[in-house]
Amino acid sequence: MAAGSIDLEVVQTVEGIREAVARARGSSAGLRVGFVPTMGALHAGHARLIERCREVADRVVVSIFVNPTQFGPTEDLAKYPRTLDRDLEVAQRAGASVVFTPTDEIIYPRGKAATFVEVPGISHVLEGAVRPTHFRGVATVVLALFEIVRPDLAVFGQKDFQQQLLIRRMVGDLHVPVEIVTEPTVREADGLAMSSRNRYLSPEERAAATVLHRALEAARAAVRGGEREAGRVRQILDRTISLERLASLDYAEVADADSLEPLVSIDASRRAVALVAARVGTTRLIDNALLAE
Repeated sequence: MAAGSIDLEVVQTVEGIREAVARARGSSAGLRVGFVPTMGALHAGHARLIERCREVADRVVVSIFVNPTQFGPTEDLAKYPRTLDRDLEVAQRAGASVVFTPTDEIIYPRGKAATFVEVPGISHVLEGAVRPTHFRGVATVVLALFEIVRPDLAVFGQKDFQQQLLIRRMVGDLHVPVEIVTEPTVREADGLAMSSRNRYLSPEERAAATVLHRALEAARAAVRGGEREAGRVRQILDRTISLERLASLDYAEVADADSLEPLVSIDASRRAVALVAARVGTTRLIDNALLAE
């Protein structure tokens, strides 16, 4: 059956999504249900996550929920784009069969979160250092969604590298029976990582934003050429982004891809990842690349 011809079921309640998942799973114990949690504003990157989920699972559930607990006090939750009708079209075309659209009151029945999940070591570095409560909110809502939907597997994007690593660690530490699949970053033709935030860039800023990808490619080229000192690779990242007048660097790191521990040297004993964050105009963007695959 073509992805676009799949009938889409949209549900909002916990009881409704559990019944929908049970129907999607069917009477056969062998059918696998995959899950793609999102905050909506779906673009081609999200569509690829759904398509990947459809490749490794028999049925795909997508959630659309703008999670208030992962926004900091200075971040504009109300500004986050909400495009439900278009999101449902994107989800259906990509192969989703069920979309879960809970309200804040459904996810947080007491009016606000009373229980939080922390992942020490990953929650408070890089993005977590800039946004101290962000990953606590991410881990909490993802665990809640896993408990509600009860999927066999879930697909996350490499573009949010720290997030997918955090979820992997949480699932492993808490023995959550959900397989985590990571899909490579989807990029525009000029290399810019697809993001809901890209819509805030002016044409000039949009052109400047490609500097993040160019910096990562320069770092990868250096490593391919034999560079093994992580400090020099960081300098390449920093220098490349700093030369772009519209970009303001937040961080440029070279870290162990399984722990986010900063590296001194890059060798075959463990995977290395370069991670960058910068503001282009007033829009904050992140990107990353594995350095030795």
